[in-house]
Amino acid sequence: MGLNVSRNADLASNEWLQRFVGRQHIPHDDEAYWNNLLNYNIVMPENSQDQLSLDSRLETLCQSFIGNNLKTGNFGALVTVFLEKASELMSLSDQESNMHVWQTFNALFIIRTLIKYINETGSEFQLLQHFEAMPSAELLRAAQQQQQEQPTEATSIAMEATEHAALAPLIVDGAKFETFIDALVNLIVVIPVKEFTYHLQLEAVNTLITLLAVHLFAQQQQMTDKSIVFRTIYKCQHANVLMSALLHFVARMVEVPHTMFGSSSTGSFVFGIAESLLSIFSFRKQQDVLKTSNATGVELSQQFRTHYPLANQSLLLILVLTNHCTAQDNAYRASLFGCADSKDSPKQGAVSFQIDFSAVYETLCRIVTIDQATLLLYLLLHRNERFYRFVMQQQNLEQLVIPILQTLYNAPDSNSHHIYMSLIVLLILSEDEGFNKNVHTILLKNISWYTERTISEISLGGILILIVIRTIQYNMLKMRDKYLHTNCLAALANMSGHFRALHPYVAQRLVSLFETLARKHTRLDAQLKEPADSAVFVNVATTPEDMMQDLSVLEEVLRMVLEILNSCLTNQLVYCPNLVYTLLYKRSVFEGFRSHHAFQDVIQNIDMVVGFFSSRLQRVQEQRGELGVNEVLEVISKGASQWSSDRLRKFPDLKFKYVEEDAPEEFFIPYVWTLVCKYGCVHFSSESIKSVTTDIAC
Repeated sequence: MGLNVSRNADLASNEWLQRFVGRQHIPHDDEAYWNNLLNYNIVMPENSQDQLSLDSRLETLCQSFIGNNLKTGNFGALVTVFLEKASELMSLSDQESNMHVWQTFNALFIIRTLIKYINETGSEFQLLQHFEAMPSAELLRAAQQQQQEQPTEATSIAMEATEHAALAPLIVDGAKFETFIDALVNLIVVIPVKEFTYHLQLEAVNTLITLLAVHLFAQQQQMTDKSIVFRTIYKCQHANVLMSALLHFVARMVEVPHTMFGSSSTGSFVFGIAESLLSIFSFRKQQDVLKTSNATGVELSQQFRTHYPLANQSLLLILVLTNHCTAQDNAYRASLFGCADSKDSPKQGAVSFQIDFSAVYETLCRIVTIDQATLLLYLLLHRNERFYRFVMQQQNLEQLVIPILQTLYNAPDSNSHHIYMSLIVLLILSEDEGFNKNVHTILLKNISWYTERTISEISLGGILILIVIRTIQYNMLKMRDKYLHTNCLAALANMSGHFRALHPYVAQRLVSLFETLARKHTRLDAQLKEPADSAVFVNVATTPEDMMQDLSVLEEVLRMVLEILNSCLTNQLVYCPNLVYTLLYKRSVFEGFRSHHAFQDVIQNIDMVVGFFSSRLQRVQEQRGELGVNEVLEVISKGASQWSSDRLRKFPDLKFKYVEEDAPEEFFIPYVWTLVCKYGCVHFSSESIKSVTTDIAC
């Protein structure tokens, strides 16, 4: 049998596709027809423009399909062909399965294309109708007559079906659909990833995403717990093995092969088989695409999608499965949160599956600047205690933390959701005392991406403090998000009792943060005290009530900054001479707040420290004269050894723990689907999307 190569340009005029969407029933065992239909090569759409071009070429065919399939049942026949080929794949050798994989992929690609079209133009019920549709008795008789000249097993099947078809109404019980879902899962979890199976597994993952995308096109009030598609996928017989396979795809980050199914650009399929088998042995060596890149989060997302589509789509599918249906038992969610390290022997709690945590951690370190990776990291740290403990034990924490800090540093280029999730990850990390100690022992040299100031050497803890302070100031100017302030300050507060060897610039920025907020407080307070008829507000929409609310929030933030400074002085004064030096130099910034009821108790502690070291410096200056910076630091270090924190007023330890908001799905579900549309390999029609109101750029 010859190779029938079809390109996107001539798909619409393909005679086999025209027959498939036409008015004639095609039995599932008409091998000659299905071999002709499924022997094609296709250039996969790589972006929304490619998808739009393909959709426009297929529009007429898809319309014919919608008009005829409920009578012909050809879609059900194609699904049956796919199910048979997928089942046969499990028992074939590599040489036999290469051609078989190709045809199975082609069948699945047509199925996914039609599912996408029905989702975008119809309803979930119509989708299931097309899955279950059987040919009418009239069409079965026509198919029977056509086959009488060449009798096959299909003839007897057609005759038997004819007898029942006239009496059988179209019952949408989802039986074939459920079998189809099982087959997709089997393709993902059973077949090993090789060069010529890569695209088939990718297509299976994409098909699951496309089916779940019924959520995007449903009316907003329609709940997913009423969706047959969701109920079928969430029946969960395969939750653990599917989640395990998907997370393994992410962790391994296998690069996309240069050719699909080993077929070369010349179309020589036999050569392609040999090429693919030979390249399996070198398949894992092509993984340096992202390592040397200094790309931004958006650029890295595009590279990740282009070079590692199976990992990218698997990651997105994990996020979809775990963030939907959170109000009831979600076996996919429980599976992700219950997995354990394959190098460990868990002694407590049920284990859903085991995976090499080192591989997961290393992959997340490489791609954590992209939204979907940050979200997966959040889920694992927040809900999987074993993974959280594993991360806390790592000696190379800078590989994980620095990319997160870069995301925050490049806040203008990131979306607000990504900034928010990155901060929450830092807050969750800061809940561990070991982390708060370790970040000050990891030294970094020449951080080229931090351009505010040239710093030859600084601790990881120091650069972390700088970036969080910068994020607070950025939020004050641009975003004005109270929750962002809260998370930033909570992370600093958790770390404050362990601040050590702070770089002079870090100490300056900490005190300058208070100074900046204090100036804003003074200005706002003065505006409020002006007579109403002479007050000049920043803009017409700013009312005195709004300003009072801003003042209240500002006082909360100022109080927290003071408590952070106090916590460091109480617990780590001997290790932070540069902070004491800065407080001595900037003591005047606290003057206007000493008598303020919201701050005076904390400022008393700071004043006591400043007074103690100020008097020592004065005595030394009387003996030696004017002191240089190093001499002042020397006096501070000697004085610190004689200082006792017992003199200070005791405050509760600053310990904050991240707690997820009520109804988290209201935040996460739109966010996840935005990522699927923006960074995924499946491109949906943004005009048809109804249930996600978040700004989606497909």
